[in-house]
Amino acid sequence: MPEIIFNGADGRLEGRYIHGRGPNPPLALILHPHPLHGGTMNNRVVYTLFHCFARRGFSTLRFNFRGVGRSEGVFDHGQGELRDAAVALDWMQQINPNSTAAWVAGFGFGAWIAMQLLMRRPEVQGFICCALPANLYDFSFLAPCPASGLIVHGEKDMVTPTEAVVRLVNKLSQQRGITIDFCCIEGTDHFFRDAFAELESVCEAYLDRRLKPAETPAIAR
Repeated sequence: MPEIIFNGADGRLEGRYIHGRGPNPPLALILHPHPLHGGTMNNRVVYTLFHCFARRGFSTLRFNFRGVGRSEGVFDHGQGELRDAAVALDWMQQINPNSTAAWVAGFGFGAWIAMQLLMRRPEVQGFICCALPANLYDFSFLAPCPASGLIVHGEKDMVTPTEAVVRLVNKLSQQRGITIDFCCIEGTDHFFRDAFAELESVCEAYLDRRLKPAETPAIAR
């Protein structure tokens, strides 16, 4: 897949990009886990999400936040990383000027950034968040959450207890007009060890359901 370098908010950013099918493919931006804990765009969960979208014809981008890999800059505790994500989405929209829909997905820290981006960009119509760190960051900005999405968690996650994620899911699910799907994968941890095939299956099934064309109602005779 093509390696790209694009100008970020505070320096150049390194990414991997696949152009989608058709004249106006939807966009998918995939965000990696915490930079100070080994998170990169080559993380296996990020790689799995990337290909789930790419196989469905999305123009799909994953990239390294500032200070990771060949991306310039230094870690900025989420503020700069959110700017990086916004610039990455801008870059994709320049490459795909006719696209009208976008999705975001993220793992851990990247899921937190993805949800913030979701609040700021009305063109984002869906999300997939893996190991959402509901106990580590304030998610009160999701008031209300503007789009439906999927949250996937590992039953044995020792970083974020399942109960913390369930509380957030229940809160978001009370909002009208959106649906939050939640899947807890049994027997796996924060990193989805030994469960990548199941994680992929869950995400792909969700995307297929969301992307299925709406059935045209039969005309009354």
